[in-house]
Amino acid sequence: MNNPPLSVQGKRLLCSPVKVADIGDLFAFLGDASAMQFTHCDQTITDCQARVMAFEARRETDGFAPWVVRLHENQRIIGWGGLYIDPFDPDWGPEIGYFFHPDVWGQGLASELAGLAIDYARTQTALTTLTAFAHPENASSAKLLTKLGFSHVGFVRNMRRDHFRLILSHV
Repeated sequence: MNNPPLSVQGKRLLCSPVKVADIGDLFAFLGDASAMQFTHCDQTITDCQARVMAFEARRETDGFAPWVVRLHENQRIIGWGGLYIDPFDPDWGPEIGYFFHPDVWGQGLASELAGLAIDYARTQTALTTLTAFAHPENASSAKLLTKLGFSHVGFVRNMRRDHFRLILSHV
């Protein structure tokens, strides 16, 4: 588990560490109130950069952080997410999250990204559990987490989110 890869690839996705040059493309959806209706929405590009780079800074200490997600076919940035510990609320431990541009919703890309993140956690870390959260009105996200093997733990009132947990088996 020494020196895990920084980047991973799926059938359709290329996932790599975030660079400052990626922020504009990320803000196109991370700053879109309708796209982020069930989660945090950055108000300005400066806010987006500060938040995304705070997550990225954890890669050195944790060995993982959200990836910038590109499509293989055209290298377009269409998402951000994966495995991370939230620098603003680290007590939940390792989490899985996925955030995509609305142009690519409904194509199974969140499933592919989450699968890559779970595989990374199993093969490149010693983590034993993963956490995820879904807004109660985001049925698609809750359904995806259940499909991936997460169990519903309960509702976190102060976050207004359903809490899910996955026990990892390592290969």
